[in-house]
Amino acid sequence: MDRIFTGRFYFRGKFDELDVAVSDGKIQRIGKSLTGAPKTKLWKPAIPSGFDSHVHFREPGESESEDYRTGSMSAVYGGTTTVLDMPNNLIPIRDYERFRNKLAIASGKSFCDFGLYSLFDGRNLPVIDRDSCGLKIFLGGSTNSLPISDESDSLLLLKDYEKPVVFHGESASCLSRHLLAEVKNLKEHDLSRPEECEMESANLLAKHSFRSPVMTHISSPKTLDLLPADFATETTPHHLLLNNDMDLGPYGKCNPPLRTRQTQEALLQAFLDGRIHAVSSDHAPHPEERKGEFQYASSGIIGVETRIPLLLGLVAKKILPLDIMIRTSSSNPAKKFGLKKGMIEEGYYADFMTFDLSEIKRINPEKLHSKNSITPFSGFEAVFPSSVILRGEFALQDGEIIEDPTGAFTSDLIRENP
Repeated sequence: MDRIFTGRFYFRGKFDELDVAVSDGKIQRIGKSLTGAPKTKLWKPAIPSGFDSHVHFREPGESESEDYRTGSMSAVYGGTTTVLDMPNNLIPIRDYERFRNKLAIASGKSFCDFGLYSLFDGRNLPVIDRDSCGLKIFLGGSTNSLPISDESDSLLLLKDYEKPVVFHGESASCLSRHLLAEVKNLKEHDLSRPEECEMESANLLAKHSFRSPVMTHISSPKTLDLLPADFATETTPHHLLLNNDMDLGPYGKCNPPLRTRQTQEALLQAFLDGRIHAVSSDHAPHPEERKGEFQYASSGIIGVETRIPLLLGLVAKKILPLDIMIRTSSSNPAKKFGLKKGMIEEGYYADFMTFDLSEIKRINPEKLHSKNSITPFSGFEAVFPSSVILRGEFALQDGEIIEDPTGAFTSDLIRENP
C-alpha cells in the first residue's frame, strides 16, 4: 500500500472515523486501525470529490475564454476531480481527427481527470472516436452547435449506441417560432426560448429509444414529468438558484434561459425531493467583451469552481440533505459514465475532498480561478474545500493547488479499472 488516509469519512450514508488504504490510486481497504503504510491525517470531514459531467473548457479555438489549465484548476479549487468536456468548440469535435487533436491539447495540462464528448450532427456516427465519453446532441441551436432538425430521422441511428447520449433539450422548431427581433434582458431571453421549447424536445425524445439517455440543464420541473423513466436528468446550480427577476444582466444569459422565480423555486423543490439525477455546472466562460450589450452577449455562465461550494452552502444551511448533494454531484454522474468514482468504497479511485460546514463564506469573483471569473453568484454563501485528493494524491492542500497537473484521460482509467 502507498498510503493510509485517516479521518472522518462519509461512508455508506454516515460519517465514521476510518482508515482508508490506497495503492495505485485506488482504495484497497477501509477499516479501523489499518497498518502497512504511512498514515496521513485528514483533519476535516471527507466526502467523495465532485464529478462534473458538463463543462465547456473552450480549448481548442477559444483559449481567451478558458483553457485546460485554468478550467481544470478551477475545478479542483471547487472540489471537483473529474470533468467531462463538451464538443461544441469553435471547430466542433465531430470526428476522430479533431477528437485526437483536442486530446493532445488537454493531455499534460489538466489538474483533474477529464473526458471528452463528441458532437453528433446526424451523419457522423461512423467517424466518432471510440474513446468519446458520450455523444452530445443539440435539438436546438446554441453556442457553436450543429442542431438536429425536429423532423430528422437521425435519432434512430442512436438506438444501439452504448455510451451516454446527452441532449441539449430545446426544440429547434419551437425556438424558431418564438424568435424575437430584440432581446434586451433576461425576461425577454426567457420569452425567446420558453419552457415550451424544452417540453417539446422532451416529448420528441420520449418517442425514441436509447440505451443511456441524458437530458442536460433542465430548467423547468414540468420537463421531469415528460421524460421516460430511463432518462437521466441533469440540472445546474444556476437553474436551481437564479431566476430572471434578478438583476444579473448579460452574466445571467444562458441557454436554456433562467426562468421565473416560481419556476426556479419549483425546480429547486424537485431537486430537494430527489427527482433529479445530477447537478452539473455547464461551465461556459466568455471574455468580458463578449458579455457586453445583452442583445449580442454570448450565452453562458461559469460554475465549475462554485458548483459544489454552492451545494455545500445549502447543506450548511440545512436546506439540502448531504446524501442528495453527494449523489447528484458525484456518485450518480460517475456511475452513468462508467467510472469507479464518486463513492468511498474499496475498488474505487481515491478521490475525496475535505471541508468544514462552519467555514461558510460569500463568493468573491476576484478569488476564482477561471480566465473569466465574473459570476452571477457573487455574494452567494458557499463552502469551499480545504483539501482535494485525486487518485490518492493531494491536488489541493490547505487551500493551495499542487502545481503538478496530473489529470488523466477517463477512457484510460476505465480501461485500467473496468
